[in-house]
Amino acid sequence: MLSFILRRLGTMALTMLCLTLVVFFLINLNPNLKKLAISQTEMHTSAEQLEDWLVNHGYRQNFFVRYGQWLGLLPKQPATDPATGKPAQRFSFCNDPVEPKFSGVLQGDFGCSTKFKTTVAAKLFPALGATGLLMFWVLAVMVPISLLIGILAGMREGSRTDRTLSVASIASTATPEYVSGVIFTVIFASWLGWLNGSAASASQGLTFYNFTLPVMTLAIYGTGYIARMTRASMVEVMTQQYIRTARLKGLSFSSVVVKHALRNALIAPFTVIMLQFPWLLTGVVIVEVMFRYQGFGYTLVEAAGNNDIDLLLGCSLVSVFIVLITQLISDVGYAFLNPRIRVQ
Repeated sequence: MLSFILRRLGTMALTMLCLTLVVFFLINLNPNLKKLAISQTEMHTSAEQLEDWLVNHGYRQNFFVRYGQWLGLLPKQPATDPATGKPAQRFSFCNDPVEPKFSGVLQGDFGCSTKFKTTVAAKLFPALGATGLLMFWVLAVMVPISLLIGILAGMREGSRTDRTLSVASIASTATPEYVSGVIFTVIFASWLGWLNGSAASASQGLTFYNFTLPVMTLAIYGTGYIARMTRASMVEVMTQQYIRTARLKGLSFSSVVVKHALRNALIAPFTVIMLQFPWLLTGVVIVEVMFRYQGFGYTLVEAAGNNDIDLLLGCSLVSVFIVLITQLISDVGYAFLNPRIRVQ
């Protein structure tokens, strides 16, 4: 298992290197750099002045040199003061050094956010914390409910309970977040007035009033998908020979389900649950913007809309890392749940 984890970590590092290289290239295309220069100067600045700004701030250096500087493998160069021609800070609000220095991702420096006028770390990590809190409550609601629905439906295949729960699961899965979010807002915020249609105040303090709608919107979509996978796995397990043998030995139906069927039935849903983490990162983009919850998704949209290059790179790095680490945890957890995988 240890050698497997080490090999996967090496593969993850190589994958992150390749993906960040592609993202770095796309974000630093010339149109994006020109938009950044316009946003940091004046709207009526001439093309020559925009080009001078990009040159003075290091955006016209060799592509691989800039990528190495962002990683921290090469020393980051200071900007050039156009008035004096001397080295100067690239962005004063980040306290950039005025001399060449190794300062990149490997050193914990993710760059400067030109939109929020602060370091990327100062904006990105609090946003991740806010989204992590949202994801925790979504999973706390979604996982138990979906597993319960799937187990109840799969225990008695073809029954009225199975059909009812299956229809409800399919309906929830077929409803995207931007539809269920609008429906919930209209019903619970506009008509009934029970909940707040904006979660902006949740950053100062979570309450049932301001945090329920985004949690409901995200949980309702994932619940149906996990429930369907749990039901299919439960149906397959309940037809196995060892389940029939346990029933013939006189064990009660509940004992058979809890002691023999449940663990094997949870193998497939466990993988699906771990894959919900990357989905939640994409799902929160819609939900956080809809409810004005200032988390990772809201920050990503703001960075993309304002050509905040360093912040976009930081968001992409975090996204890739979360996808890869959840896949690793999923594979390791699958091996512990299924002894046959561990033996092989």
